[in-house]
Amino acid sequence: MMAGGIFTRLWSLNSKNQLSSILIIEDEAKVARFIQRGLTAEGFQADIASTGDDGLRMARMHNYDVLTIDLLLPGIDGVSLIHKLRDEGLVSSMLILSARDSLKDKLLGFEAGADDYLPKPFQFEELVARIRALLRRRETLRKDLKLIYRDLVMEATSHSVTRAGKRIELTQREYALLELLMRNPEAVVTRARIGEEVWNEQFERETNVVEVYVMYLRRKMDTGFPETLIQTVRGVGYMLRATAPPIDSL
Repeated sequence: MMAGGIFTRLWSLNSKNQLSSILIIEDEAKVARFIQRGLTAEGFQADIASTGDDGLRMARMHNYDVLTIDLLLPGIDGVSLIHKLRDEGLVSSMLILSARDSLKDKLLGFEAGADDYLPKPFQFEELVARIRALLRRRETLRKDLKLIYRDLVMEATSHSVTRAGKRIELTQREYALLELLMRNPEAVVTRARIGEEVWNEQFERETNVVEVYVMYLRRKMDTGFPETLIQTVRGVGYMLRATAPPIDSL
């Protein structure tokens, strides 16, 4: 227990050294307090909402990491609550806790936007394990939202690219090509792979469209900077690797 508790407390701290926050949306007071006490002991910040309407209001007001949601709630029900929050753009992880455990209920919950479903009664250790898994998933997603290579930054949420703080305007195809290179830094990405992943079925191997778009990217990204980032691996493809000029344009 001691080791597990220490692990959870350390893991629950996010990148800003704040506890991961959980909103428990549950109308049965004893169940809600039991979950809250257990999560607090495990190092989480846990709040309670006893109705669907309170859950909606609190989820809008605070940036919770995870919401645990009962389905049978006073006011707005759990499935409708999830639907509404997802429609409003809430990205918090949502875990349904419900005595309703039929396949139909589970499918309705997932279709509404829930990330996980744990039937009641449940073992508290399993609840904590599922919350940890959801938080790991959120952290992975958070990392994927921003790609960084040296002074080059790609922000997925705003679909923007900057180099040394200077915004670089890219077309949709240029953005897709750069994203592929940034997800494989300092590794060769073959011309064939670029064609398949950026152009899909529209790619015609005998054309020089890849070379043309690499040239476009270089003009926008490397001009005026002391290092060039997109390198040619002759006869194979391209890679994202910083090197001082001069360099072949293609």
